[in-house]
Amino acid sequence: MKKTLSFLLIAALSAGSVFAQITSGPGIAETNTEYGKVRGYIHNGIFTYKGMPYATAGRFETPKKPAKWDAIRSSMVYGPVSPLMNPTTQVHDESEFVFSHDWGYTNEDCMRINVWTPGINDGKKRPVLFWIHGGGFAAGSSQELPSYDGEALAKKGDVVVVSINHRLNILGFLDLSAYGDKYKTSANNSIVDMAMALEWVRDNISSFGGDAGNVTIYGQSGGGAKVNVLMAMPRAHGLFHKAINQSGAFRSNMLDKKDTQKLGAETLKELGISPDKVDEIQKVPYDKLVAAGNKALKVVSDQLKAEGRPVQGFGLSWGPSLDGEVLPYQPLSEEALQLSKNVPLMIGTVKNEFMASMGANLTDASEAEVDAFIAKKYGEKASAYKIAAKKAYPGYKKPSDLIDIDAMFRPGAVHQANVKSAVAGGAPVYMYLFDWQSPTVGGKYKSMHCMELPFVFDNIQRCEEMTGGGKEAIALAAKVSQAWINFAKTGNPNHAGLPAWPKYNSSNTSTMHFDNKCTVQPQQDKELFDLLK
Repeated sequence: MKKTLSFLLIAALSAGSVFAQITSGPGIAETNTEYGKVRGYIHNGIFTYKGMPYATAGRFETPKKPAKWDAIRSSMVYGPVSPLMNPTTQVHDESEFVFSHDWGYTNEDCMRINVWTPGINDGKKRPVLFWIHGGGFAAGSSQELPSYDGEALAKKGDVVVVSINHRLNILGFLDLSAYGDKYKTSANNSIVDMAMALEWVRDNISSFGGDAGNVTIYGQSGGGAKVNVLMAMPRAHGLFHKAINQSGAFRSNMLDKKDTQKLGAETLKELGISPDKVDEIQKVPYDKLVAAGNKALKVVSDQLKAEGRPVQGFGLSWGPSLDGEVLPYQPLSEEALQLSKNVPLMIGTVKNEFMASMGANLTDASEAEVDAFIAKKYGEKASAYKIAAKKAYPGYKKPSDLIDIDAMFRPGAVHQANVKSAVAGGAPVYMYLFDWQSPTVGGKYKSMHCMELPFVFDNIQRCEEMTGGGKEAIALAAKVSQAWINFAKTGNPNHAGLPAWPKYNSSNTSTMHFDNKCTVQPQQDKELFDLLK
């Protein structure tokens, strides 16, 4: 009996120590929004609010403000995520160990916003970091990766971190604009959702201790591409003041209206819905809708190829398009560059991104095996490729490093930095390359796509399966996260923990290399990228 009581006492004390860190309940962590009061919770001194609605909409309709509520809204867990075109039914054990995805639960009513802040209703005006998740334009969510948690960054920088869910894939981009004003913005509703979330920040973030006049949008992969699109969106102008693009630059143009309207018409045809009964599409089961949309993508893609129009970049997948209203400009057009002229930009990639060695099972391959791979891929350019690759990245340690150099994202980042920095009188551009190599799983994952995220959010321990959780990772995260914080505060990422980081332009290609020893170097891979054009 005594042992049982002792055990219960120890358990109670242990539980108490845990609950002391998390505070929630009536009157605690309550603040106002324009729609009604919300209650979050406090953890490690950070007020946390999740799953708050910032907009609502019928399927394919323009988003509008949500209805107001009377009772205090509990906002302590993530809200629904956008349905995915390919729901996860199985995972690869090893990579899932590294990434630790949280798939959440789906609902088409998915326009939700999360906030982490050091203080509420305290009169402070903290910089706001507005995070946009990756996953292209078809997948992902604000909770998908553990690195996205904003608590540590908010605490370290005395900043407000915001993240969002929004409509994706066919739900966010099927163009039904030919069928009436009800669907006027349907080709780009996913992007309109994001503008609505930024307007929510403008109108509500002061209650969460944030400064609506100092907002930085930042995103990785598809999130970085969304940053580019928002920079070209007139409605979003003035809703943010700085931008960070992480592994998300692109150079191809968006589809135009005549092509996206073909996709809309073909989707209706596949569903057997006549134009005069277009509203019936709102009741079609999601899986049937996706199947029809996929067939439409194939049909229109074949039509474009038959017309001699190559399908590149986004290709015929669901994504933003040039509709003349929501998005009147291509992202890197002169008009778009002028629109974002005064927005400082930090842009970069990770060294290895999508590694060829993993797909070809060549992680620990011999030099002869790697040479054979290079010869097959680059043909008569194989010898020149090896020379240029070794010159660009002289510190390679094993043969597979030569085929794991990123040639997908970084060339686009360099191009965007060159174009943006050339705008006369424009805001500064800062370029980085994340070189650090993860030791996890025997070093197999190197500096893979998404590797910088735990460092940006200062979440090394939360993501130790990806980072290894060691002292070197913790030290580098302190430097990386501080650079993001400083950029959000002032538009300049420099701080005492880094070597001087000059502004970037096409003549002075200064690039911050994030590694155990951070260095600034001019562009080293121009010759390599010129070879691969």
